Amino acid sequence: MLMRPSFIRYGINDRPAWGALLLYGLQWLAVTGVSVIIMGKIVASLHFSESVAQLFYMQKLLFLTAMTLIIQIFFGHRLPLVVGPAVILLVGIISSGNHDFNAIYSSMAIGGMFLTALCASGLFRYVAKLFTSRVVATILILIALTITPTILKLMLTAPSPDQVGRNLLFALVLLLAMIAGDRLLRGVWRSTMLVWALVVGGLAGLVFLPSAGTIVHADLPLFSSMLTHWNIHFVWDLGLVLSFLICFLALAINDLGSIESLGKLLRPSNMERRLTRGMVVTGLSNIIAGFWGVIGLVNFSLTAGIISSNGNASRICFVPAALCLALISFMPPAIAMIWDIPAVVIGTILLYIMGLQLAAGLMVAFGSQEFTFHDAMIISVPVMISVLVSFLPTEVVATFPKTLIPVAGNGFVVGTLSVLLLEHGLLRRKEE
Repeated sequence: MLMRPSFIRYGINDRPAWGALLLYGLQWLAVTGVSVIIMGKIVASLHFSESVAQLFYMQKLLFLTAMTLIIQIFFGHRLPLVVGPAVILLVGIISSGNHDFNAIYSSMAIGGMFLTALCASGLFRYVAKLFTSRVVATILILIALTITPTILKLMLTAPSPDQVGRNLLFALVLLLAMIAGDRLLRGVWRSTMLVWALVVGGLAGLVFLPSAGTIVHADLPLFSSMLTHWNIHFVWDLGLVLSFLICFLALAINDLGSIESLGKLLRPSNMERRLTRGMVVTGLSNIIAGFWGVIGLVNFSLTAGIISSNGNASRICFVPAALCLALISFMPPAIAMIWDIPAVVIGTILLYIMGLQLAAGLMVAFGSQEFTFHDAMIISVPVMISVLVSFLPTEVVATFPKTLIPVAGNGFVVGTLSVLLLEHGLLRRKEE
């Protein structure tokens, strides 16, 4: 096994003392919980208007995240990686519009099968060659741009038109505070800034925008079981399947990058085997997510930054976090408190995250090679096409052939297909 970096205090297989173990576990719980809260609240609100239905959705998502985290750290990649809902699948769900709930999650399950088969068979390494730095940069930018309408909707959510202006002002102040925090904070405070933004922003929103929160009163027992609710019925929809397959290709590149980035930082042995197992577990978890009716999961690359700041690379520290997530998933009253967070806070935090994603896309584009005019065209044209499709009026999209709506009406999918066409066809480099 390769020697671990000098700044690592606890190695991958080390178990800290009980006090440190619980403290680090609380940190990972906070980081993982923020992603589940933000994504879970957005997607649950898209699907259901009833508060009880939204709670059940969040219960399932929490439980699936906890189980996937346990399986990854002991049987998958066996690395200290945060697992959470995939933003790219949020794009796919949003672009599915009014399609049947069962058809959406059936397509997600098929996408998980596709990813599992690619990784288990070893074929993914050939598919990955299509995703050059220009394609990856474009995909990162597309994700940020195509989620913009949802962010705007969250920010403008208000009980009356006269409060919209207050929402926008509140969002601006919170966004500037987060940017300042990213610049001024250090160590674990910076790594967990999104946690504090959610807590402080939520409390401030309830004070300054008291009518912006959605109070949920869950008349459910403390340890309610969610295991028998919303098991979907399989529905085949060719357009949705094609749409989600494109999304899963992007998800696979995200998963690959997250595992590899931590591998380069920690330099563990058997990295190729860890990579294959980790991506297979990601695929299997997405199959379960599809048939269970919740958004699928992916490994997060932000983990490397947190480990670099505190020197803790012990995967054992994820066990308390996973157990707490599982416990909370059976406690509806605790989950109900999440719905008190105003939508404008969720939207602002998502805006900040997408800003980071856009910045990452630009870094990949400009930092990997000498950037030419044709390189710029490969990125700019698909981005413009994606923006146009993302903001097409609903009535215009409805005129498309029904089978093509999930593909032609999905700004991310159209943009991804466009960049692949330009990169490997119309504007292909001669030396390639």
